[in-house]
Amino acid sequence: MSELEELTARAVALPARSRAELAEILIQSIEEVDSEAIKAAWLVEIRRRDQEIRAGAAVARAADEVLRAAREQLRCAM
Repeated sequence: MSELEELTARAVALPARSRAELAEILIQSIEEVDSEAIKAAWLVEIRRRDQEIRAGAAVARAADEVLRAAREQLRCAM
């Protein structure tokens, strides 16, 4: 049995409350590692979009217009 399989078996045997706490700890440990990479990727994307708008290569729309269209699409999907 691999170490992962052994840990999984032991974790599954824990009471529900303990499993939930363990799951939260594991998720937070992943989010901490990924959050800096995600922030960096978003900054690159923000700069790219800003350059496109400033160069006239992209057309910006008002937030209320975008939100209204999104709400209409969600209503149609339900």
